[in-house]
Amino acid sequence: MSILVTGGAGYVGGAVVDHLIEQGEAVVVVDNLSRSPDSALPPGVPFYQADIGDREAIAGIVRDHEIEACLHFAGLIAVGESVEQPGLYFEQNVSQTIDLLDVLATNGVNNVVFSSSAAVYGEPDQIPITEDHPHRPTSPYGSTKSIVEQILAQYDLTGMIRSVSLRYFNAAGAAPGRSERHTPETHLIPLAIDAALALRDPLTVFGTDYDTPDGTAVRDYVHVIDLADAHLRALDYLHGGGATEALNLGNGEGYSVMQVIESVSRVAGREVPFEFGARRPGDPPVLVASADRARLILDWVPQHPDLDAIVSSAWASRTPA
Repeated sequence: MSILVTGGAGYVGGAVVDHLIEQGEAVVVVDNLSRSPDSALPPGVPFYQADIGDREAIAGIVRDHEIEACLHFAGLIAVGESVEQPGLYFEQNVSQTIDLLDVLATNGVNNVVFSSSAAVYGEPDQIPITEDHPHRPTSPYGSTKSIVEQILAQYDLTGMIRSVSLRYFNAAGAAPGRSERHTPETHLIPLAIDAALALRDPLTVFGTDYDTPDGTAVRDYVHVIDLADAHLRALDYLHGGGATEALNLGNGEGYSVMQVIESVSRVAGREVPFEFGARRPGDPPVLVASADRARLILDWVPQHPDLDAIVSSAWASRTPA
Protein backbone atom coordinates (compact mmCIF):
# COMPACT_ATOMS: atom_id res chain seq x y z
CA MET A 1 0.00 0.00 0.00
CA SER A 2 1.25 3.47 -0.89
CA ILE A 3 0.43 7.15 -0.36
CA LEU A 4 -0.13 9.30 -3.44
CA VAL A 5 1.30 12.82 -3.24
CA THR A 6 0.11 15.15 -5.99
CA GLY A 7 2.37 18.16 -6.53
CA GLY A 8 5.06 16.26 -4.65
CA ALA A 9 7.89 17.90 -6.60
CA GLY A 10 6.87 21.31 -5.27
CA TYR A 11 7.88 23.30 -2.22
CA VAL A 12 5.54 22.01 0.50
CA GLY A 13 4.77 18.74 -1.27
CA GLY A 14 8.46 17.89 -1.53
CA ALA A 15 9.03 18.55 2.16
CA VAL A 16 6.10 16.27 2.99
CA VAL A 17 7.45 13.53 0.72
CA ASP A 18 10.78 13.68 2.56
CA HIS A 19 8.99 13.48 5.90
CA LEU A 20 6.89 10.50 4.79
CA ILE A 21 9.98 8.63 3.59
CA GLU A 22 11.70 9.30 6.92
CA GLN A 23 8.70 7.68 8.60
CA GLY A 24 9.05 4.57 6.46
CA GLU A 25 5.99 5.18 4.26
CA ALA A 26 5.74 4.03 0.65
CA VAL A 27 5.17 7.13 -1.49
CA VAL A 28 4.21 7.77 -5.12
CA VAL A 29 4.52 11.28 -6.58
CA VAL A 30 2.53 12.84 -9.42
CA ASP A 31 3.50 16.32 -10.64
CA ASN A 32 3.25 17.97 -14.05
CA LEU A 33 6.36 20.08 -13.22
CA SER A 34 4.73 23.18 -14.70
CA ARG A 35 5.68 25.32 -11.71
CA SER A 36 8.30 23.21 -9.92
CA PRO A 37 11.85 23.85 -11.14
CA ASP A 38 13.22 21.51 -8.46
CA SER A 39 11.99 17.98 -9.03
CA ALA A 40 14.55 16.11 -6.91
CA LEU A 41 12.93 13.29 -4.95
CA PRO A 42 14.37 10.77 -2.50
CA PRO A 43 15.93 7.75 -4.25
CA GLY A 44 13.47 5.03 -5.16
CA VAL A 45 10.31 7.15 -5.01
CA PRO A 46 8.11 6.37 -8.05
CA PHE A 47 7.47 9.57 -10.01
CA TYR A 48 4.96 10.28 -12.77
CA GLN A 49 4.89 13.49 -14.77
CA ALA A 50 1.17 13.89 -15.35
CA ASP A 51 -1.77 16.20 -14.80
CA ILE A 52 -4.12 15.24 -11.99
CA GLY A 53 -6.91 15.73 -14.52
CA ASP A 54 -5.62 12.79 -16.60
CA ARG A 55 -8.11 10.25 -15.29
CA GLU A 56 -6.63 7.30 -17.16
CA ALA A 57 -3.10 7.98 -15.95
CA ILE A 58 -4.16 8.57 -12.34
CA ALA A 59 -6.36 5.46 -12.31
CA GLY A 60 -3.44 3.34 -13.52
CA ILE A 61 -1.16 4.77 -10.82
CA VAL A 62 -3.74 4.18 -8.10
CA ARG A 63 -4.24 0.56 -9.13
CA ASP A 64 -0.60 -0.27 -9.86
CA HIS A 65 0.66 1.08 -6.53
CA GLU A 66 -2.32 0.09 -4.37
CA ILE A 67 -2.84 3.68 -3.23
CA GLU A 68 -4.54 3.92 0.16
CA ALA A 69 -4.52 7.70 0.74
CA CYS A 70 -3.78 10.93 -1.10
CA LEU A 71 -2.05 14.13 -0.04
CA HIS A 72 -3.21 16.69 -2.60
CA PHE A 73 -0.89 19.67 -3.21
CA ALA A 74 -1.12 20.04 -7.00
CA GLY A 75 -2.48 23.38 -8.18
CA LEU A 76 -1.70 26.99 -8.95
CA ILE A 77 -1.07 29.38 -6.06
CA ALA A 78 -0.42 32.96 -7.23
CA VAL A 79 -3.16 35.37 -6.11
CA GLY A 80 -2.27 38.07 -8.65
CA GLU A 81 -2.14 35.63 -11.55
CA SER A 82 -5.51 34.20 -10.53
CA VAL A 83 -7.05 37.67 -10.81
CA GLU A 84 -5.60 38.01 -14.32
CA GLN A 85 -6.43 34.45 -15.43
CA PRO A 86 -9.38 33.16 -13.39
CA GLY A 87 -10.31 30.53 -15.96
CA LEU A 88 -6.89 28.92 -15.72
CA TYR A 89 -7.22 28.68 -11.94
CA PHE A 90 -10.70 27.18 -11.99
CA GLU A 91 -9.62 24.61 -14.58
CA GLN A 92 -6.39 23.63 -12.82
CA ASN A 93 -7.50 23.85 -9.19
CA VAL A 94 -11.15 22.84 -9.37
CA SER A 95 -11.93 20.90 -12.55
CA GLN A 96 -8.81 18.77 -12.37
CA THR A 97 -9.31 18.15 -8.66
CA ILE A 98 -12.79 16.81 -9.43
CA ASP A 99 -11.17 14.41 -11.91
CA LEU A 100 -8.69 13.32 -9.24
CA LEU A 101 -11.32 12.83 -6.54
CA ASP A 102 -13.58 10.84 -8.85
CA VAL A 103 -10.72 8.47 -9.66
CA LEU A 104 -9.80 8.12 -5.98
CA ALA A 105 -13.39 7.44 -4.90
CA THR A 106 -14.00 4.98 -7.72
CA ASN A 107 -10.93 3.02 -6.67
CA GLY A 108 -11.72 2.98 -2.95
CA VAL A 109 -9.20 5.60 -1.83
CA ASN A 110 -11.19 7.35 0.88
CA ASN A 111 -8.62 9.36 2.86
CA VAL A 112 -7.50 12.72 1.44
CA VAL A 113 -5.46 15.54 2.97
CA PHE A 114 -5.99 18.72 0.96
CA SER A 115 -3.60 21.67 0.75
CA SER A 116 -6.01 24.56 1.27
CA SER A 117 -5.36 28.18 2.17
CA ALA A 118 -6.26 31.07 4.45
CA ALA A 119 -7.28 32.79 1.21
CA VAL A 120 -10.69 31.14 1.62
CA TYR A 121 -11.55 33.73 4.29
CA GLY A 122 -11.00 36.96 2.38
CA GLU A 123 -11.02 40.07 4.54
CA PRO A 124 -11.52 38.80 8.09
CA ASP A 125 -14.11 40.04 10.57
CA GLN A 126 -11.79 39.34 13.48
CA ILE A 127 -8.15 38.49 14.19
CA PRO A 128 -7.05 35.80 14.81
CA ILE A 129 -9.20 33.96 12.26
CA THR A 130 -10.96 30.80 13.39
CA GLU A 131 -12.20 28.01 11.14
CA ASP A 132 -15.85 28.99 11.51
CA HIS A 133 -15.21 32.38 9.88
CA PRO A 134 -17.34 32.81 6.72
CA HIS A 135 -15.69 32.15 3.38
CA ARG A 136 -15.49 35.42 1.45
CA PRO A 137 -12.44 34.97 -0.82
CA THR A 138 -11.18 38.11 -2.52
CA SER A 139 -9.38 36.31 -5.37
CA PRO A 140 -10.13 33.50 -7.79
CA TYR A 141 -7.31 31.56 -6.12
CA GLY A 142 -9.08 31.74 -2.76
CA SER A 143 -12.37 30.84 -4.44
CA THR A 144 -10.87 27.68 -5.94
CA LYS A 145 -9.67 26.51 -2.52
CA SER A 146 -13.07 27.22 -0.97
CA ILE A 147 -14.89 25.36 -3.74
CA VAL A 148 -12.67 22.29 -3.40
CA GLU A 149 -13.37 22.24 0.34
CA GLN A 150 -17.10 22.29 -0.46
CA ILE A 151 -16.64 19.46 -2.95
CA LEU A 152 -14.79 17.41 -0.35
CA ALA A 153 -17.63 18.01 2.11
CA GLN A 154 -20.05 16.54 -0.43
CA TYR A 155 -17.86 13.46 -0.93
CA ASP A 156 -17.91 13.06 2.84
CA LEU A 157 -21.73 13.15 2.88
CA THR A 158 -21.78 10.28 0.39
CA GLY A 159 -19.38 8.27 2.54
CA MET A 160 -16.89 8.04 -0.31
CA ILE A 161 -14.04 10.25 0.98
CA ARG A 162 -13.09 11.61 4.39
CA SER A 163 -10.71 14.54 4.29
CA VAL A 164 -8.72 17.09 6.23
CA SER A 165 -8.36 20.47 4.54
CA LEU A 166 -5.33 22.28 5.93
CA ARG A 167 -5.68 26.03 5.54
CA TYR A 168 -2.11 27.33 5.43
CA PHE A 169 -1.45 30.89 6.26
CA ASN A 170 1.98 31.74 4.75
CA ALA A 171 4.25 28.75 4.16
CA ALA A 172 7.84 29.89 4.62
CA GLY A 173 11.36 28.79 5.43
CA ALA A 174 13.29 25.80 4.10
CA ALA A 175 13.49 22.12 4.92
CA PRO A 176 16.82 20.26 4.67
CA GLY A 177 17.77 20.06 1.02
CA ARG A 178 14.65 21.94 -0.11
CA SER A 179 14.50 25.68 -0.65
CA GLU A 180 11.44 27.70 -1.56
CA ARG A 181 11.46 28.16 -5.33
CA HIS A 182 8.44 28.79 -7.53
CA THR A 183 8.12 29.62 -11.22
CA PRO A 184 7.31 32.47 -11.13
CA GLU A 185 8.31 33.29 -7.56
CA THR A 186 5.57 35.21 -5.73
CA HIS A 187 6.37 34.66 -2.04
CA LEU A 188 7.79 37.50 -0.03
CA ILE A 189 10.71 35.92 1.83
CA PRO A 190 12.48 34.37 -1.20
CA LEU A 191 11.81 37.53 -3.20
CA ALA A 192 13.37 39.65 -0.45
CA ILE A 193 16.37 37.32 -0.20
CA ASP A 194 16.95 37.43 -3.96
CA ALA A 195 16.71 41.23 -3.89
CA ALA A 196 19.31 41.32 -1.10
CA LEU A 197 21.56 39.08 -3.22
CA ALA A 198 21.04 41.35 -6.25
CA LEU A 199 19.57 38.39 -8.13
CA ARG A 200 16.51 40.43 -9.02
CA ASP A 201 15.31 44.00 -9.23
CA PRO A 202 14.39 45.80 -6.00
CA LEU A 203 11.48 44.21 -4.17
CA THR A 204 8.10 45.86 -4.66
CA VAL A 205 6.06 46.45 -1.49
CA PHE A 206 2.47 46.27 -2.70
CA GLY A 207 0.37 48.72 -0.68
CA THR A 208 1.39 51.16 2.04
CA ASP A 209 -2.04 52.40 3.10
CA TYR A 210 -3.50 49.34 4.80
CA ASP A 211 -5.00 49.73 8.27
CA THR A 212 -1.95 48.16 9.90
CA PRO A 213 0.74 49.63 12.18
CA ASP A 214 3.12 50.48 9.31
CA GLY A 215 0.61 50.52 6.46
CA THR A 216 1.85 47.30 4.83
CA ALA A 217 0.03 43.98 4.73
CA VAL A 218 0.37 41.63 7.71
CA ARG A 219 0.69 37.86 7.37
CA ASP A 220 1.17 34.81 9.61
CA TYR A 221 4.27 32.84 8.54
CA VAL A 222 4.50 29.12 9.32
CA HIS A 223 7.63 27.05 8.75
CA VAL A 224 7.42 24.42 6.00
CA ILE A 225 8.79 21.80 8.42
CA ASP A 226 5.85 22.46 10.73
CA LEU A 227 3.49 22.18 7.76
CA ALA A 228 4.99 18.82 6.83
CA ASP A 229 4.47 17.59 10.38
CA ALA A 230 0.82 18.70 10.29
CA HIS A 231 0.18 16.72 7.09
CA LEU A 232 1.45 13.49 8.60
CA ARG A 233 -0.64 14.09 11.70
CA ALA A 234 -3.70 14.72 9.53
CA LEU A 235 -3.07 11.47 7.66
CA ASP A 236 -2.74 9.55 10.94
CA TYR A 237 -5.97 11.17 12.12
CA LEU A 238 -7.84 9.94 9.04
CA HIS A 239 -6.32 6.46 9.25
CA GLY A 240 -7.59 6.37 12.82
CA GLY A 241 -11.14 6.98 11.63
CA GLY A 242 -11.24 10.75 12.13
CA ALA A 243 -14.09 12.75 10.65
CA THR A 244 -13.76 15.29 7.83
CA GLU A 245 -12.24 18.52 9.13
CA ALA A 246 -10.86 21.89 8.02
CA LEU A 247 -8.00 23.23 10.12
CA ASN A 248 -5.92 26.40 10.18
CA LEU A 249 -2.14 26.10 10.18
CA GLY A 250 -0.36 29.20 11.43
CA ASN A 251 1.71 30.56 14.29
CA GLY A 252 -0.94 32.96 15.56
CA GLU A 253 1.29 36.01 15.15
CA GLY A 254 1.43 38.40 12.22
CA TYR A 255 4.33 40.26 10.64
CA SER A 256 4.08 43.12 8.17
CA VAL A 257 5.87 43.23 4.85
CA MET A 258 8.26 45.80 6.29
CA GLN A 259 8.97 43.61 9.31
CA VAL A 260 9.85 40.73 6.99
CA ILE A 261 12.18 43.00 5.01
CA GLU A 262 13.83 44.05 8.27
CA SER A 263 14.23 40.39 9.29
CA VAL A 264 15.87 39.48 5.97
CA SER A 265 18.22 42.45 6.34
CA ARG A 266 19.20 41.31 9.85
CA VAL A 267 19.79 37.71 8.80
CA ALA A 268 21.62 38.59 5.58
CA GLY A 269 23.68 41.38 7.06
CA ARG A 270 22.81 43.57 4.10
CA GLU A 271 19.95 45.83 3.08
CA VAL A 272 17.05 44.61 1.00
CA PRO A 273 16.46 47.12 -1.82
CA PHE A 274 12.77 47.83 -2.22
CA GLU A 275 10.29 50.27 -3.69
CA PHE A 276 6.67 51.01 -2.92
CA GLY A 277 3.85 50.08 -5.28
CA ALA A 278 0.06 50.05 -5.37
CA ARG A 279 -2.00 47.40 -3.64
CA ARG A 280 -2.50 44.13 -5.50
CA PRO A 281 -6.10 43.15 -6.25
CA GLY A 282 -7.33 40.43 -3.91
CA ASP A 283 -4.86 41.03 -1.06
CA PRO A 284 -6.53 41.37 2.39
CA PRO A 285 -4.74 43.70 4.84
CA VAL A 286 -4.29 41.19 7.69
CA LEU A 287 -4.36 37.38 7.83
CA VAL A 288 -3.41 35.80 11.17
CA ALA A 289 -4.48 32.32 12.25
CA SER A 290 -6.04 30.80 15.27
CA ALA A 291 -4.65 27.25 15.12
CA ASP A 292 -6.32 26.08 18.34
CA ARG A 293 -8.37 23.45 16.50
CA ALA A 294 -5.28 21.89 14.92
CA ARG A 295 -3.68 21.76 18.35
CA LEU A 296 -6.77 20.04 19.76
CA ILE A 297 -7.44 17.57 16.95
CA LEU A 298 -3.94 16.84 15.65
CA ASP A 299 -1.91 17.70 18.76
CA TRP A 300 0.01 20.00 16.41
CA VAL A 301 2.15 22.80 17.82
CA PRO A 302 4.55 24.76 15.56
CA GLN A 303 8.14 24.10 16.58
CA HIS A 304 9.71 26.89 14.50
CA PRO A 305 7.59 30.01 15.10
CA ASP A 306 10.31 32.69 15.23
CA LEU A 307 10.41 34.90 12.12
CA ASP A 308 14.19 35.33 12.12
CA ALA A 309 14.60 31.54 12.42
CA ILE A 310 12.26 31.00 9.47
CA VAL A 311 14.15 33.59 7.43
CA SER A 312 17.52 32.11 8.47
CA SER A 313 16.56 28.70 7.15
CA ALA A 314 15.45 30.25 3.85
CA TRP A 315 18.64 32.33 3.62
CA ALA A 316 20.87 29.31 4.27
CA SER A 317 19.06 27.27 1.61
CA ARG A 318 19.64 29.96 -1.05
CA THR A 319 23.21 30.83 -0.10
CA PRO A 320 25.06 27.51 0.27
CA ALA A 321 28.44 27.64 1.96
